[in-house]
Amino acid sequence: MGKKLKVAVIGGGSSYTPELIEGFIKRKSELPVSDIYLVDVEQGREKLEIVGNLARRMVASAGLNINVNLTMDRREAIYGADFVVTQFRVGGIDARIRDERIPLKYDVIGQETTGPGGFAKALRTIPVILEICKEIEELAPGAFLINFTNPSGIITETVIKYTDVKVIGLCNVPINMVNYVAKVFGVEMDRVYIQFAGLNHLVWGLKVYLDGEDVTEKLIERLISDDDATMKNIPGLKWDKALIKSLGMLPCPYHRYYYMADRMLKEEKEKAATEGTRGEVVKRVEKELFEIYKNPELAEKPEQLEKRGGALYSYAACNLMSSIVNNKKDIQVVNVRNNGAIADLPEDVVIETNCVIDRNGAHPLNVGRVPAKIRGLMQVVKAYEELTIEAGVKGDYDAALQALTIHPLVPSAEVAKRILDEILDANRDYLPQFF
Repeated sequence: MGKKLKVAVIGGGSSYTPELIEGFIKRKSELPVSDIYLVDVEQGREKLEIVGNLARRMVASAGLNINVNLTMDRREAIYGADFVVTQFRVGGIDARIRDERIPLKYDVIGQETTGPGGFAKALRTIPVILEICKEIEELAPGAFLINFTNPSGIITETVIKYTDVKVIGLCNVPINMVNYVAKVFGVEMDRVYIQFAGLNHLVWGLKVYLDGEDVTEKLIERLISDDDATMKNIPGLKWDKALIKSLGMLPCPYHRYYYMADRMLKEEKEKAATEGTRGEVVKRVEKELFEIYKNPELAEKPEQLEKRGGALYSYAACNLMSSIVNNKKDIQVVNVRNNGAIADLPEDVVIETNCVIDRNGAHPLNVGRVPAKIRGLMQVVKAYEELTIEAGVKGDYDAALQALTIHPLVPSAEVAKRILDEILDANRDYLPQFF
């Protein structure tokens, strides 16, 4: 099995952490983890203690010899690590709520990772991820950074362009799409293969295979005829049948924000006025979760964690680590440098696609050119991402304004400027690059 592994989890006090611990427990025979360092910031100390104690109970209950270390010292956590997993949220859940509410004031969709909300989150996260990468370069130069911090594609691309860290970006949307298709056909997940191409939270299933047979058309038929075939993580809105038929491929749940923007905006505004934004709902869910986590009898991941929206996260993260450690050369869907895999995008940007995973990391399979019906949206959102990275790294106001101006969900340059100015003002404490 080789050496014992040290894993550092940055944002270790996250409500998602038990999901990750469960993943390590399930893969104990192939992933020889000896030390897990859960690290967080001072404001997250209480959550870290609660989650850390649950993690220790889970490990003990599974009879595993894994040391779960809780620390506020990021350098100690990173030193000599084999994997650094990032799942942190700069500014906490209150910053997310602001990200959702500011755009809504201007009749623009307010969402955590898509549009102006995702833009604000990226600007806050970029300075922190660059600090973390400096520490990895110094203290664990051989480590793989597995980035789950959103917006995952933008953060991963920042690391690739501005550091020497070996990074792979991860998201649970593709694996949930595979799971969804498996449920539609009533089969196990490992019998389904989807050819993915696109960007994080903007990925399409170009072709869908069941046991090696192309069932894309059958799936489209099923989606058109079945009223219940809606994806769970962005609830409540059915896909337009004519849209799905004309698209002829599987959109990801986040495509609703683009393909059905008017309906999504209307629903968001109604919810914000009644039960609150998604961030406000999550804040309540988290409060409940941490009360459950405190129970000294609890020694497994509670089912209430499903409500939080991170389903199959640990499956994706632990699969990825295992394939690197064991040089499996299997295929997984991750965020990786394009290197010409999608011919319609620059070489040096990050895409989300099927990759071969081995001990050296992730290697994208060639996609070639994509159909015109998805190419335009993909290219303009990628240009927005490139400008957001430039703004986030350099504190460049002009790049920031252009990023929001060209985003498909922002109606005009004037609205872009008003939203930008309010975002910068509301996040002043987290944006050293601008102030």
